[in-house]
Amino acid sequence: MSLRSFFARIIEPPKSWLRAVVRRNRLEAEMEAELASHLDALTADLIRAGNSPQEAARRARVALGAAIVHKENMRASLGLRWWDEFWADLRYGVRKLRKSPGFTAIAAVSLALAIGANTTIFSIAKSLLYDRLGVPHPEQLRMLSWSATGRKVVHSMWGEFDSTPDGQSRGSSFSYPVYRQLSAHNTVMQDLFAFQGDGMNATMRGNARQVRAEMVSGNYFSGLDLRPQLGRPIQPSDEAAIGSGAVVVISEGIWEREFGRSPNVLGQIITLNQMPMTIVGVNPRGFTGADDTQVSPDVFVPLSMQPVVDPKGKKSYLDGSEVWWLKIMGRAKPGMEDAQALAILSSQLDAAVRGTMTVKPGETIPRLAISDGSRGNHIGDNDFEKPAYVLLALTGLVLMLACANIANLMLARGAQRQREMSVRLALGAGRSRILRQLLTESLLLAGVGGLGGLLLGYFGRNAIPRLLTNAWEESQITVHFDWQVFGFTAAVTIATGLLFGLAPAWMAARTEVGSSLKESGQSVTRRRKGLGGKSIVAFQIALSTLLVVGAGLFMRTLFALRAIDAGFRTDHLILFSISPPASRYAAGNDVELHSRLEENFAAIPGVQSVTAASVAYISDSMSNETFLPTGESRDEKKDQAEYFDAVGNRFFASMGIPIIAGRPFGPQDTATSPKVAIINQSLSRKRFANANPIGKEFKTGDEAQGEVRIVGVCADTRYANLRDDPPAQFFMPYRQQSEVGGMNYAVRASIEPGVLAASLREVVKKVDRDLPIVDVRTQQEQIDSTMQTERLLASLTAGFGVLALALACVGIYGIMAYSVANRRSEIGIRLALGAQPGQVRGMILRESTWLATAGILAGVGAAFGLTRLVKSMLYGIQPNDPLTLAGGVLILLAVALAASWIPARRAAGVQPMEALRHE
Repeated sequence: MSLRSFFARIIEPPKSWLRAVVRRNRLEAEMEAELASHLDALTADLIRAGNSPQEAARRARVALGAAIVHKENMRASLGLRWWDEFWADLRYGVRKLRKSPGFTAIAAVSLALAIGANTTIFSIAKSLLYDRLGVPHPEQLRMLSWSATGRKVVHSMWGEFDSTPDGQSRGSSFSYPVYRQLSAHNTVMQDLFAFQGDGMNATMRGNARQVRAEMVSGNYFSGLDLRPQLGRPIQPSDEAAIGSGAVVVISEGIWEREFGRSPNVLGQIITLNQMPMTIVGVNPRGFTGADDTQVSPDVFVPLSMQPVVDPKGKKSYLDGSEVWWLKIMGRAKPGMEDAQALAILSSQLDAAVRGTMTVKPGETIPRLAISDGSRGNHIGDNDFEKPAYVLLALTGLVLMLACANIANLMLARGAQRQREMSVRLALGAGRSRILRQLLTESLLLAGVGGLGGLLLGYFGRNAIPRLLTNAWEESQITVHFDWQVFGFTAAVTIATGLLFGLAPAWMAARTEVGSSLKESGQSVTRRRKGLGGKSIVAFQIALSTLLVVGAGLFMRTLFALRAIDAGFRTDHLILFSISPPASRYAAGNDVELHSRLEENFAAIPGVQSVTAASVAYISDSMSNETFLPTGESRDEKKDQAEYFDAVGNRFFASMGIPIIAGRPFGPQDTATSPKVAIINQSLSRKRFANANPIGKEFKTGDEAQGEVRIVGVCADTRYANLRDDPPAQFFMPYRQQSEVGGMNYAVRASIEPGVLAASLREVVKKVDRDLPIVDVRTQQEQIDSTMQTERLLASLTAGFGVLALALACVGIYGIMAYSVANRRSEIGIRLALGAQPGQVRGMILRESTWLATAGILAGVGAAFGLTRLVKSMLYGIQPNDPLTLAGGVLILLAVALAASWIPARRAAGVQPMEALRHE
């Protein structure tokens, strides 16, 4: 639905209502004309009878009184009275808000901030967790996955997989032969199509870059019911034979950035991993592929091109059953239940596995599962789901805090309007009319805040995704500001107006006419009328305590992670990746390429040291290999793999990792020399307890062949992330590997990263102009990228905490200032009887302190229970951390005393004679 049609449906009244209004106006005009005619005729008759014009007009109106009453009754029956009363209430509410600009500004800004925060977090959570794929009828899509226990027949997987605490393995990828079997015997889905994404090197118009590519089956686009906006899709004929479909469909983003949206893009040639490909189509705007709702692949190529363009090598996965690498999706057939489809597909999967693989004794065949595919594979749920819900809960608390603050202000304002309400009741207004009038004012105020919140949400919707984006990458999160966000904001606005307006309106409607009119001034008996407002302030302080404690926990988590010693030097270290395609750099040639590049990089002025490694440190990446010390045999029941990294000879010097024993790698460690390795202290303790590992040998690799001699022991370092303790790890020179593929480089330099990046690209371009440098960043930026969630939570909760303190400060100041104003005569009497100004000031401060203490105790009690829900998101501290709780309590007490200081000084400065004379 477009924005214009959405507003049209809200603003434009129904046609039946329009017809009723037209009919009402016509009848009203007829009655007015008829009544005016009778009134003129009767007045003329009375004048002719000798009455003066004034007397004649009065008598005519008296005589036609019944007709006038009939007209009012007719207006009520036609629905005019409630409409007139509504507009009267609305106009009166606008005038009252305009007469109190300070109150209106504070309330509107508070609501705008709270509603804006809720709108922003909701729009992001909806985009990340609830938005569907941009294809026709995404609710019909189904994703296939599997689970297995024990020894499973699947040994090699490419894609997303995980293990549950009960030992169950789960995956979302299948082998190509299994997919072909399922597709050939499919009777329960409209279609089954397959896809898998990967990064590839691309050269477009002479520019080398890395792109996100998705290899898809020939029925991929027809299964998604999608047509390109330009050209044609990938078709089954493109998948007829291996290497036969040298065509590509590009995304709209690539079309715009690289080809300027030229319609002549069709037929142009680009290269993917050195393979020329012809552009045959351009995908429509908003299409993000079948895997994700946020990130769109740049190019789509047929599965038949996998052996040609796959960066991992020329090995074909199309005729092999060992590697499970394809994701399978289908579109549900009308009338076919998922349970029924699962039963049939499960039996077909069992037959497909047995027909394409050798099932050894003791191995289990995976159990099939069917899940909703409307959001693709939605693998980001694990990363964003819990933080999103935590942030929604926190913004809900901020909204409740703002409502409590405004309710308190409106209660104080309502007390000043008691005489007004009494006069209106005395003149005949019903209590329901008073209630409706004040609720109209509350909803009007909420509407102003809601509009402000909607604007804040719209302009701030892209601010939070930047916290989830790496410093060296463009933001891949697209936040859609659609009718659902408008509906959410409207619902929150109405609920907010009712929430903070109901109690003040109800109290005003219960005003006693006689007692309110008799009260001609303020007296000490009115002191207890502020108890309701004080209860609300205590509630505000409790919510503020909870928010401040939560902010403290997340901020301390971020500080604790940043204080961790990574075990190596992170300063002046620049990282980047180079992935040579196997089509040009076969096994052995890739090792020679990296060795040459490493030497050329070291010759750049300002570069102190260079090394390459198969895995970048603190990048949420890891690699392991079999590690069998001499004398230990292979046991499939044991996990005998350890973390592994193939590195350059200058790795330990470049990274600043000390060698504890033995020697580092050196020029003598070549491809033809005996294989050597360095292990870290954790691996030494784990596999060589109470023994010197230097000189000992082990076997490694898939077949655990070849002896490798340990020549050194290095210090422990963090590996995949900062949260996990340093793991057991061993290192080997990449020059002694048969093939390495892509490598990550670490350059320690004294020059700026931006200047160095240009020199690095120039070096690579001289070696191979089609080879791009990918993800140039500093080591610190790499580390920060692994703390995106912690940084997001710390930043937002700190902002919410500051907002909560500001609202609590306004609430405390308002209630204490109102209390001092109402007790002016009491304070004057106290001072007249000999009380000192300091005693009066202390009395007000003690009162605010007790009020704050009650709220803080309630907030701390809530924090003890609720912070346990975020225990898994903390690091280095417990949910009930005493220091964080104490800090939150002290901050709230300081805010309470600061907010009460001005009312306390004002109370101490009361002149007794002026107070008594005013009374």
